[in-house]
Amino acid sequence: MKQLTRSELRKNIMTILYQINVFDLNKIDYNVDDIIKDVNPIDNEFVKDIVYGVITKKDELDNVANKYLNKWSIDRLGNTDQSILRIAIYELLYTNTPDIVVINEAVELAKEYSDDDVKNMINGVLDKIYKNKVDKSE
Repeated sequence: MKQLTRSELRKNIMTILYQINVFDLNKIDYNVDDIIKDVNPIDNEFVKDIVYGVITKKDELDNVANKYLNKWSIDRLGNTDQSILRIAIYELLYTNTPDIVVINEAVELAKEYSDDDVKNMINGVLDKIYKNKVDKSE
């Protein structure tokens, strides 16, 4: 079986987080590792790190998103859009992935799975988080 690219893995992570979100909303019990295995059969640290990171930091990620979503909140976005945004914010704040790569990957996912307005909103939010992060580091 071929190695998946990081882009393909992010698509899997989005799917995993989407499913977890649906289960949470419907109060359905689940095992995170089972969902990961169903979507991403090959054991992959990147996938586990991001999925568990997003789950663990979800409230914090949502607070960051809400700070930059103009007169809007993350829970008003669709499940897919929430997943894309949470993955990207997590990667921007907690991983060594280059910021520009994180933003481009999120926008590419949004191009494929969201409408233009949401894609632009996601891009805008991530851009503001990035600029805020750069300002703090100077």
